[in-house]
Amino acid sequence: MDHILTVPQGTFTLERAHHDPGEPLRAWDAADELALAHLAEVGAAGDRWLVVDDAHGALATALAAHHPTSWTDSVVTMAATRANLERNGIDPSTVTFVPSTSDPVGPVDVVVVKVPRTLAVLEDELHRLRPLLHAGSVVVGAGMTKAVHRSTIAAFEGAIGPTPTSRARKKARLLLASVDPALEPGPGPAPLRWATPEGLEVTGLPGVFSASGMDPGTRLLLAHLPDQEPGAVVVDLGCGTGVVAATVAHRHPDVALVCCDDSFRAVAAARQTVGAVASDATFHVTDVLDGVADASADVVLCNPPFHAGGARTTSVAYRMFAGAQRVLRPGGTLTVVANRHLGHHVALRRWFDDVAVVGSDPRFVVLRGRRR
Repeated sequence: MDHILTVPQGTFTLERAHHDPGEPLRAWDAADELALAHLAEVGAAGDRWLVVDDAHGALATALAAHHPTSWTDSVVTMAATRANLERNGIDPSTVTFVPSTSDPVGPVDVVVVKVPRTLAVLEDELHRLRPLLHAGSVVVGAGMTKAVHRSTIAAFEGAIGPTPTSRARKKARLLLASVDPALEPGPGPAPLRWATPEGLEVTGLPGVFSASGMDPGTRLLLAHLPDQEPGAVVVDLGCGTGVVAATVAHRHPDVALVCCDDSFRAVAAARQTVGAVASDATFHVTDVLDGVADASADVVLCNPPFHAGGARTTSVAYRMFAGAQRVLRPGGTLTVVANRHLGHHVALRRWFDDVAVVGSDPRFVVLRGRRR
């Protein structure tokens, strides 16, 4: 796979986070290329540049001469961007990183928004972005055509102003929004609240997995949680809204909980969900289990993703399994729920003994393994 991006701003060597040579995935897409070409063509200029949802840092790296701010929900994105800057001989301090749970500093002169997969995330970002813009701000949305819908255009027009689109090129399209000073956007998406069958209130934020209700995989996992010894350290890996950790705390109030996710929004949601049940849980916005000590946990619970962005991959799940093996004490257990077709029971045997099916339905399977 060619890792060289050539755009009007220069030629850059870019890699995805945790690059797997066996997966033909690049650190940019045609929407990045189209946005960068457009910015060069129109001569976009200004003192304050912002890139939003720049998954692997392609935009921030190509635009590093403008000292952009990268507004992102993921610590993995931050790490990938820093690595790509260094890979191209650029000081990482050139880019300012702002997590999704905070707002960038305005005013913003030029902004590129990579269209996220979830409309609620886009609506939230645009409503929070709007106060940072001025009448002359250049606002460019960039996405693959499959991600740009009428609702996408409506989100830009409802929060920013008139938004014509470019012609599609290499299956990518731009949204070219003009700031309407007279427009008064309504409120952005509010946090969602829902209750589990056990009566626990769950907080969902835009883009967090199962923000609006219980997904079937988690429901199956909760039906087959392992019993906990008093004082056990239980890690909810990829905690999302925190519904798994909150359920554990509700059933076993004497355990110690650790919640980990690479998403700032997810950990913020989990703090609210779990905090209503357990006052002393620990939260980490981290890449898998970075920062969690070796052999410090008795139980790890996990509902791993099988995609990264829009690409299907098992690499994230496998890093979760390897991380769980590291942080578990000898004899500790990992319990995983996953789609049946992924065949995780085979992979788990690389790191765990006594891997067994402890629950299943037509779509999902719950697997448990013991740390060697």
